[in-house]
Amino acid sequence: MLSPADSTVAVLRPSFRFPQGIRRLASSACSSLRGHRMEPMSRGGDLPGNDESANSGVRLTYDDFVLIPDDGQRHELIDGEHYVTPSPNLKHQAVLGNLHLAIGGWLAQNPIGRVFFAPFDVVFTRFDVVEPDLLYLSNERAAQVLTSANVQGAPELVVEVGSPGTRRRDETIKRHLYERAGVSEYWIVDPDLDVVRIHRRTDQGFTRPVELSAEAGDVVTTPLLPGLELSLTGLFRV
Repeated sequence: MLSPADSTVAVLRPSFRFPQGIRRLASSACSSLRGHRMEPMSRGGDLPGNDESANSGVRLTYDDFVLIPDDGQRHELIDGEHYVTPSPNLKHQAVLGNLHLAIGGWLAQNPIGRVFFAPFDVVFTRFDVVEPDLLYLSNERAAQVLTSANVQGAPELVVEVGSPGTRRRDETIKRHLYERAGVSEYWIVDPDLDVVRIHRRTDQGFTRPVELSAEAGDVVTTPLLPGLELSLTGLFRV
């Protein structure tokens, strides 16, 4: 659970007024673009360079975050920096849907926890608010951190389905965030290579990732969901 200093309340996202921090961020971003040619969007739907946040020097909080209007893109805060990810492509959504159906179906027969997919906020601190592609909470953990508005603490399992525009962030900034926040397992799903990289927590933090592939006919298992066998051939089927 978050400490009292980091506690949050559910707030609707109005579209008529930006908070001061967001206004400064937008002003800084616009100033930095003057005199520069915008690069075109890539075929996959990812904005060039969208692994980087706007370097405005403004450290945003959850209070700023909830006032960002819903524009169909994924907005996240990591150490107060604002990251925006464009809408995902077909294979990303197909793989995420396959994963959710597989885990959700298993949980229907073995109701030991709950699975959620984006958009659903995970609030680690006032400065760290992310929307993982998929997350799992055991019933015991859900009783501690799940609210009607968001998750306030670390899920046991977090999954990010990568894209060319988010791969570096998933493998560096987000991995470090999930590690220090106490996530038990972090899966990075690569729909371009049909590979899953699994980081598991020990007393020293995340282990080196175990890489499994559809080409090798690998099957994902996890102690968090004992008995689940996830075929990567089926996972990456579009």
